[in-house]
Amino acid sequence: MRSEAIAEGAARQTKKEFTNYLHIAQGSLSELDTQIELARRLGFLDDESWRILDQRMVRIDKLISGLIHHLTRL
Repeated sequence: MRSEAIAEGAARQTKKEFTNYLHIAQGSLSELDTQIELARRLGFLDDESWRILDQRMVRIDKLISGLIHHLTRL
């Protein structure tokens, strides 16, 4: 996930722009998920490390989703 996207989005003038940057961050997180899964399948990452990273990515995705939901309700 690109934290730069979130930081840059937070500096924008509107909630709509910030929300767009949050969606970009979610896309980056999805790309990272794919790369980590490939690393596991190719044997570069053990299952325990993959599990820890996967749990963290799920948590981050939930946080971003919650923020998007909050912003769209305002």
